[in-house]
Amino acid sequence: MDELIIVDENDNLLRFASKEKCHGGEGVLHRAFSVFVFNERGELLIQQRSKHKLLWPLYWSNTCCSHPRPNEYFLASAERRLVEEIGISCRLSYLYKFRYSARYKSIGSENEMCYVFIGRSDNEPFPNSAEIADYKWIDMAELSADIENNPEKYTPWFKMEFKELTSSFRHLIPSLSETLSVQREELSVQV
Repeated sequence: MDELIIVDENDNLLRFASKEKCHGGEGVLHRAFSVFVFNERGELLIQQRSKHKLLWPLYWSNTCCSHPRPNEYFLASAERRLVEEIGISCRLSYLYKFRYSARYKSIGSENEMCYVFIGRSDNEPFPNSAEIADYKWIDMAELSADIENNPEKYTPWFKMEFKELTSSFRHLIPSLSETLSVQREELSVQV
């Protein structure tokens, strides 16, 4: 089982720990990433999390989210996990990072330093059924209205990221191409 990268408030490496330890109780601050993939029509690929997920099962969320492995570049990690989780491959570009925490009932918490990536693909997904219950391409206006009217259907990180994406990075969505206008960075894990 992969260990997660525990960090301090400034995103400095502290140590490694199991996924269970990082998500138990109030959670331990660790590195994570979220991926948003759009198609040529500007629709976002979202997924419904598997019913077997410990935290937020059957909630709708962004295209892909996971954790980098120790000594793995963030970008390589996000691109690898995109294939493993939803079965598509595309070039990604880094947008921003933020810290958040969210509690799921009495079961556990997310407490993450999350790096957000964006990409484009017109390929049909082949989701991993252990990770994903369902998926769909959705128009941004339709998604925005549904989040407003039914916020309980969506993961907390997705709602935060979607708000930032639509307020600070919306201009990138219609013009996504293989060479995104956002600088592509190899974000290394500092070990």
